[in-house]
Amino acid sequence: MAQPESFPSQQFVDIEEIRDDVLILKTHGLRKILIVSGINTELKSEEEQNMIYYAYQNFLNTLDFSLQMIVHSRKLNIEGYLDFLGERQKIEANELLKNGIEEYREFIKSFVADHDIMTKTFFAVVPFEPIAMMEKGALTKFLPSFLGKKKTTTEETAALEDRYEEHVRQLNQRTDQITAGLQAIGLRAVPLNKEELLELFYNLYNPKSTEKKSVNINQ
Repeated sequence: MAQPESFPSQQFVDIEEIRDDVLILKTHGLRKILIVSGINTELKSEEEQNMIYYAYQNFLNTLDFSLQMIVHSRKLNIEGYLDFLGERQKIEANELLKNGIEEYREFIKSFVADHDIMTKTFFAVVPFEPIAMMEKGALTKFLPSFLGKKKTTTEETAALEDRYEEHVRQLNQRTDQITAGLQAIGLRAVPLNKEELLELFYNLYNPKSTEKKSVNINQ
C-alpha cells in the first residue's frame, strides 16, 4: 500500500522570507507589521470617545492604500513572571517576606491555571504590492517569467536589487505615515524586527505551545 505523500506545513504559509525586517510573500508582495498600543475607551468620557473615533476616521480617510488591523487574543503566559518571583524568593533574607512571596506565587499559578485569562495584542499590517518583485535569493534565482529569461546576469541582478530597495523605501514611507497617524490619535506603533516577526508567527501557527517570549509594545 502506497504511503501518503508528505506535505510540509511551510507550504501553507504565504511568507517566502523575512529580509530587512520586511515580510516578502510568495506573491512577491511586501508587508511591514507594527505592534500597536491600545486605548481603553471605557475609561474615557463620551466626548473623549467621540474625539478618538473621529480622529481615527480622519486617519483612515487620509490613506490611499489598504491597511489591515489585527487583534490577536491569546492565553496569558506568566512563566516569566513566576520565574521572576522564584528568583526574588531565593535572595530574600527576611523569612516572613520569603514565605509571603511563595504564597503569592502559588496563588497566581493556581488562579491562572483555573481561569482562562486572555491578553489582546494589536497589530497593523502595512502592504506594498509591486508590479514585479525579485524572487528569493535574487543573486542566483530567475527573472520574472514575462522577461523570457532564466538566469540573472550581473547587470540584471543589480537592477533587481535596486528595484527591491526602492520598493522597501516606499513601504517604509507608508509605515512612517501609519506610525505618525496613529500617534496623533494617542496610539504608539512600533515595527517588529525579524526576531519578533519569527516569534509572532511561531506563536500564531503553534497556539498550543508555550510561548518562548511575548512580543511587547514596551520592549
